[in-house]
Amino acid sequence: MTTENPTRGRAIEWEDFRLPPWLIGVIGGIGIILLWWILAATVFSNVGPSGASAIPTPFQVIQIVVETGPQYYINNFAVTLAEAGIGYLWGNGLALLLSGFVLLVPRLEGVAMQLAILTYCIPIVAIGMLAVIVITPPKVGEPSGTAIVLAALSVFFTTVVGALLGLKSADKSSLDLVTVYGGSKFTQLIKVRLIAALPATLSALQIAVPAAFLGAVLGEFFGKIEVGVGLAMILAQQASNGPQVWALALLSGGVALLGFALVGWIAKAIAPWSKGR
Repeated sequence: MTTENPTRGRAIEWEDFRLPPWLIGVIGGIGIILLWWILAATVFSNVGPSGASAIPTPFQVIQIVVETGPQYYINNFAVTLAEAGIGYLWGNGLALLLSGFVLLVPRLEGVAMQLAILTYCIPIVAIGMLAVIVITPPKVGEPSGTAIVLAALSVFFTTVVGALLGLKSADKSSLDLVTVYGGSKFTQLIKVRLIAALPATLSALQIAVPAAFLGAVLGEFFGKIEVGVGLAMILAQQASNGPQVWALALLSGGVALLGFALVGWIAKAIAPWSKGR
């Protein structure tokens, strides 16, 4: 007795080809780079003032990075990363404290959400201008207070919302069990809510990484600094150095992506159930 192959005679479809995710990412990245190269060398070859090549080819970007040298980028990115890191810690720390306090005093939830929404809705440019006036300019090589403030504000709203949603997602029967055994709201927060809130909170902290870096770069655009990615972009733009602007922008995206992936890896290690493991 023979068993027929159910797929015999069936037309091969696209669903039959399954590629690993990393290979799909590599193919997509190569395709984007090739498209960028073709458009930069043809359609956008003379874009910019006096044919300054505002949209360079990938080779021109690599060339300017090599010519400038790694020390230039290390000096600028070190300061911006310090600003983003300090702002990340302050913004997320205050957001988590506020979220935990709301769980202990539920009546303050409306006030906390209004505060978070206010920090999100006020134009960051207006806050930056006020911060430049109030905060003392940093010394050469030191982090800018304005950039730290904008980095902290950039992550505050997202973390508050994510943490509150996570803390409220705790299982009601588990909370009732703690209450039956004489536990307080603080005990519920420590024993139940924090565990339930980990997936949503860690996702918010992951999203906050590129937001903090962007806030730090924007803070450097307001001036009164000597070193930083934002200042380097301004100087390259004023010199009509398109390849340098693109190099700084692409490296900024790469740094933010690495930070995003790092926090995602930490989240997977701390709360593997949030990733389906």
